[in-house]
Amino acid sequence: MDLGLFMMPAHPPERSLGEAHAVDLQTLAHADRMGIREAWIGEHFTQPWEPICAPDLMIAQALMQTEQIVLAPGAHILPYHHPAELAHRVAYLDHIAGGRLMLGVGSGGTPTDWTLFGIDGPGGQGRRMMWESLEIMERLWTESEPFTIEGEFWTVNQPEAILDGGMRPHIRCFQDPYPQIGIAGLSPASPTLHQAGRRGLIPLSLGLSSRYLAGHWATIQEGAEAVGRHADPARWRVGREVLVAETDAEARRLALDGMMGRMAREFLIPSYQAFGFLEFAKADPEHADADVTPEYLLDHGWLVGSPDTVAAKITELVEQIGPFGVLLANSYDYGDDQDAWDRSLTLLAEEVLPQVSGLSPSPDRGLSARAA
Repeated sequence: MDLGLFMMPAHPPERSLGEAHAVDLQTLAHADRMGIREAWIGEHFTQPWEPICAPDLMIAQALMQTEQIVLAPGAHILPYHHPAELAHRVAYLDHIAGGRLMLGVGSGGTPTDWTLFGIDGPGGQGRRMMWESLEIMERLWTESEPFTIEGEFWTVNQPEAILDGGMRPHIRCFQDPYPQIGIAGLSPASPTLHQAGRRGLIPLSLGLSSRYLAGHWATIQEGAEAVGRHADPARWRVGREVLVAETDAEARRLALDGMMGRMAREFLIPSYQAFGFLEFAKADPEHADADVTPEYLLDHGWLVGSPDTVAAKITELVEQIGPFGVLLANSYDYGDDQDAWDRSLTLLAEEVLPQVSGLSPSPDRGLSARAA
């Protein structure tokens, strides 16, 4: 098992964008020093609690302050971008990163973002746009001859060279043929995770309760087996709330009284209620909706406690859902108490990981690169 971060990112809505950006950069730099493998950085346009609308800009700056951590948009929401433009931005960023880049893709799930871009999310338009966009991007990264794609949503023309090659397609990814691609799923039998297995993408389960996460790997395997692929659990990423302190009592206080508890109370739980996801947060479907509080989530799913307690909770999680390769700790803005958050990451890397590293295989750390 290995460690990573999933940076939604979670910030108090009163935090300025510049201040929030600085907090995230500091967290990424500390994670890098701790040897944390990777970080996935979200993209939202109309969520003040999760305010990054350009994760590639965050990554470009973080690359200058880190040495080994692999960074990824988590995810670029493909319906909100022209695939030809985004394919070139990703390829260019891959060169800046020297291959220290992965790519997360998504179809979007924020209703106000759908409204902003005129997307019929509930009708499935976003998912159709995502798959069409990804296929266009992969062709732009791998084909050198001219072609035309006339899709449902975009028409893209790979041009012929003119002026003896003075004008021609020339931007390709640093990694051969392109960065590893991941995609997240939420629902118990997620069709997106089925496609992740089918297409060989990195599956990310940004989970609530272990009860519904247990079905994710079966869905991933089904997708892979449908096309004769082998689904490797070492590639599976699982996101959870994680906070480690010297004692259980201190960790509980920091979680419930800090940003983790505040965001659950003021934004996440009301969002689950509004959009029908509260059921996925329950450890038992018979529990009442009113039971789902930050305290309930901590007691039934969050990985919060002393190093020994968190190691035991991770072990229990693996027993419940099966082995996975990378635990993604959901990252929270503890900017007013950054030392506590940094200490949590330090304890996670130095005292928790050695106790659980043998629970499942870690993904290959090698990154293939295009020949210069």
